Amino acid sequence: MAKTIARELQAVITSEEKELIEKIPTPNLAAYDFYQRGRDEQLKYLLDNNNREALVRAEDLYYEALHYDFTFAQAYTGLAWVYLDKHYAETFYTENFLDSMIILADIALLFDDQLAEAYEVRGDYYRLNFKKEQAINEYDKAIRFNPNNWWPYYRKGLLFYSDDLVKSIDNLHKVALLHRGSFLPTIYRSIARSYATAGFKETSLNYIKEALKLDDDSAAYYSYLAEIEDCNGKFKQAIEFGEKSYAIDSTNLWTVFLLGIDHMYAGDFTESLEYFKKYDRSLKTFDRPYRWEPHLIGYAYWVKGFEDEARYYYDTVLEIYDEMLELDRHPFQDFTTFHSLAAIYTFLGDKDKAYQYLRLFNQRQRMPLYMIKEIKNNPLFDSIRDEPEFQQIARDVEAKYQAEHERVRKWLEENNML
Repeated sequence: MAKTIARELQAVITSEEKELIEKIPTPNLAAYDFYQRGRDEQLKYLLDNNNREALVRAEDLYYEALHYDFTFAQAYTGLAWVYLDKHYAETFYTENFLDSMIILADIALLFDDQLAEAYEVRGDYYRLNFKKEQAINEYDKAIRFNPNNWWPYYRKGLLFYSDDLVKSIDNLHKVALLHRGSFLPTIYRSIARSYATAGFKETSLNYIKEALKLDDDSAAYYSYLAEIEDCNGKFKQAIEFGEKSYAIDSTNLWTVFLLGIDHMYAGDFTESLEYFKKYDRSLKTFDRPYRWEPHLIGYAYWVKGFEDEARYYYDTVLEIYDEMLELDRHPFQDFTTFHSLAAIYTFLGDKDKAYQYLRLFNQRQRMPLYMIKEIKNNPLFDSIRDEPEFQQIARDVEAKYQAEHERVRKWLEENNML
């Protein structure tokens, strides 16, 4: 069919493209059927991470596919993604973090060295090990061998989020053009988040509304509205939307945590601590090796007079961050890690270390909008907020954000997207 269309359009097909068009994934129809059923189950898990049963079924189906054809390369990449989803948390602090994942990808490449999915897996491996350039290189290989596959573009869009928002938005728009299936609302929300981070609130809101039209997920809709208001430092509005989302779905950890932050930044530490406690209790039922900004939970305990609990959080978070930095493996961008460490040491009274990490944080070339909110409102910085060096860093953050906002605006105008 592809060759017929190309012939009618008088398109030129290279020998490599012809080979890719004619390539059969497996001659065994049973193997292919089991593989496709495995993909369907894995997509169910992707759309709902609570659905662990779908993940188990996907793994069994991939093994069935290999039973019928052990050379079926795509079945190995399916198993690699299952391994990621099943073992991410338990291997996070080990030296062999996700090694089985890249081994399975390399086995797939032994059977098919032009398999886009295998390069995607390798890209995911390097992304999760915080080797950004290597990850992008692998994703670009995946795109080369399958330009119509949206997943590498999506991963690149997320990789560039808050680092290079032009590239983030560009890649995410390519995803939206290529994929028109059940994941499209998630894609629209990712686009919305990048626009919000770049300071284009109205455009961001438009994409959140489009996502709502597609899946009618009111909980996600209000949660993203809360995130946009939080990003802009509008904490009361963020609380209003966050509580609407929570009333619909109290299991969304990000919404619960965001409500803890926004109540804290609005000055209500009682409500803040209640949401942080709910977040911590819920976290125990999920496979997550770290908490979002755990020092803020510790601060809420300290303000309410629970000093032992506060000390536990600060001791724990410093131990976790030290381990992450030693392994060169932390779940946030470097600049947010340095920002968090600076906040912790400020609160603990170690100004030398606090400024050490603030200077590392300030080396970042570009800053997203939400960092202005953080640097201006994070209560852990209260003891140094009026000091000249801290005020200069705050001005630097705002100037870097403004420069990035203008860079994105110019690019959008040049591409007739505003």
